[in-house]
Amino acid sequence: MRLIKLLTILLFATVFHHESRGDEGTGTVYVFDIKRMIANPIWRTTQKAFEEAEEVGADYIVVHMNTYGGQVDIADSIRTKILNSDIPVFVFIDNQAISAGALISIAADSIYMRPGASIGAATVVDGVGQEVPDKYQSFMRSVMRSTAEAHGKKIRITDEDTLMVWHRDPNIAQAMVDPRVYIEGITDTGEVLTLTTGEAIRYGFCEGEALSISELLEKAGIRDYTIVRYTPTTLENVILFFLNPIVSGLLIILIVGGIYFELQSPGVGFPIMAAIAAAILYFAPLYLEGIASNWPIVLFVAGIILLAIELFAIPGFGVSGVAGIVAIITGLTISMADKITWNTDRIDTGITEMFMALSIVLSSMIVAFIGSLWLTRRLLGPSSILGTLTLQTIQETDKGYISFDKGRQSSVVGMVGTAHTSLRPSGKVIIDNQIYDAKAEYGFIDKGSDIKVRREETGQLYVDVVRGEQGKK
Repeated sequence: MRLIKLLTILLFATVFHHESRGDEGTGTVYVFDIKRMIANPIWRTTQKAFEEAEEVGADYIVVHMNTYGGQVDIADSIRTKILNSDIPVFVFIDNQAISAGALISIAADSIYMRPGASIGAATVVDGVGQEVPDKYQSFMRSVMRSTAEAHGKKIRITDEDTLMVWHRDPNIAQAMVDPRVYIEGITDTGEVLTLTTGEAIRYGFCEGEALSISELLEKAGIRDYTIVRYTPTTLENVILFFLNPIVSGLLIILIVGGIYFELQSPGVGFPIMAAIAAAILYFAPLYLEGIASNWPIVLFVAGIILLAIELFAIPGFGVSGVAGIVAIITGLTISMADKITWNTDRIDTGITEMFMALSIVLSSMIVAFIGSLWLTRRLLGPSSILGTLTLQTIQETDKGYISFDKGRQSSVVGMVGTAHTSLRPSGKVIIDNQIYDAKAEYGFIDKGSDIKVRREETGQLYVDVVRGEQGKK
């Protein structure tokens, strides 16, 4: 019986090898790349590539792979797409298929690797490279095993005996995640498995070695073929550029800096226009890519409105201003996060992702604030590019230059008048039919309000709203 099983395994191993080579003859081969971090843009590319492959009537799909991994949920979606494909899928590992890349590769019908390439090391880690809790590792172990098992077949030997023959050994797939797995002659406990090209061929995880896609197709038995390649559109390239975390951080700096400059010099227009343009460039690619939903964008806009209300309508800085700042930070952060799954089984992944996005947002805002303070001083200083717009001549008091008449200013302390303009907090007041520059003692004062001069300090009048008291005119 053991001899029968051995011969059966050898027979079906030969069958598997033949099936993996595809049919000899002609065909249309559709090629697309996975050569960066496995994230939402790669999933979008994969979906479009499979759709186009079906539209052109492709006989084969080749995934040109070189990645160090990425998001497990995105990799799971891609591997499911490959497993459910009616078109045979080949993966050409051009250097690396690590972590999530290994999961995607194992889902393919055939794997070919460049000399010096590697596949494996699929342990789940967080954004800083630390292993996540075991429940996530358990999920990854299960997915790796089931993906390898998807290419297996049951063989009936006798009425009482059934044998399962694997195209790829599920135990080896699990060993790429779980360092506790021991496979004699392949891996020892305590080490996550990563296979070289030669090892992958030896243990059935690679159909052959190839230096190029054309060599892959030749070894797969496809002699006469037409290659159709997936080509990203200009819009997709632009979207990918603005999805870069560094670019996103720079856009946040422009948003915060533009708002700050507009508050420092209301009515100028250019800073706020720059902030609006940066906000559009920040949110639009995230929305078009399906990363940001509507509500984080609405939350960001609501934060801007609350902040504007606090600054221009409500005296002081209180609940509205704090709520506005929190809403702005939250909107920017949630939009940047690729995906939030409010599922208790995936909450750790969501928290890690949110923390990384929040770190980028807060660090960018801090840089924007410090940079804005520095730039404001530079623009108002004599050595700046706009220095010619500032007064650089020293006006000495002994030559008759004075900024105010101290005696005249002091004489109005205690008098009552009217706010000639809104004081937010500075503005103008009318006292005894004379206009004076003044500053609100507390909060803001609306135009037309009755005011009283409380004190004078270095030529600056400080006034407050009259509340039922009589002052001298």
